[in-house]
Amino acid sequence: MSLVLDSAAQDLLFREARTANTFTDEPVTDEQVQAIYDLVKFGPTAFNQSPLRVVLVRSAEGRERLVQHMAEGNQPKTSTAPLVAILAADNEFHEELPALLPHFPQAKDMFFSERPVRESAAGLNAALQAAYFIIGVRAAGLAAGPMTGYDAAGIQKEFLDDDHAPLMVVNIGKPGEDAWFPRSPRLSFDEVVTTV
Repeated sequence: MSLVLDSAAQDLLFREARTANTFTDEPVTDEQVQAIYDLVKFGPTAFNQSPLRVVLVRSAEGRERLVQHMAEGNQPKTSTAPLVAILAADNEFHEELPALLPHFPQAKDMFFSERPVRESAAGLNAALQAAYFIIGVRAAGLAAGPMTGYDAAGIQKEFLDDDHAPLMVVNIGKPGEDAWFPRSPRLSFDEVVTTV
């Protein structure tokens, strides 16, 4: 059975998509980011908890503050990407549950009253949403450069608060010259999938 999604869309989202390391100076607009979010917000999370929070770093001052917390190899591309997003998990996501899960508002207190439980749930579900976000960037015809090489405590202190944990930093824009490293191998279906 073949996929319903046409081959060009499969290429755009997966087969030809790569982590970008250089970008053109073409700006990424607020309208593009809004369209990305309005698409990816529909990706599933447990209890519809939707814990992903996004900090868009556009200003020169914000960029300078961010770059100092990036690993050395990530600093040049973060300095030059048209837009950088800090993706974070909101550990107080449960406050939104009565609105996000109106048929089961008691879930807020029944399942998520304890902070360690919320942190675990937020980390997993915001990571799912971060993956959706990357696919959404690709769907907008842009390249994403997700990175986890940074000082997490520094980014949290500089841009977030104690209730928000950074997950990754994503450079966003049109790919520039020599944007791609060679594609690394992937595991085959038989190496990954077991049928019982």
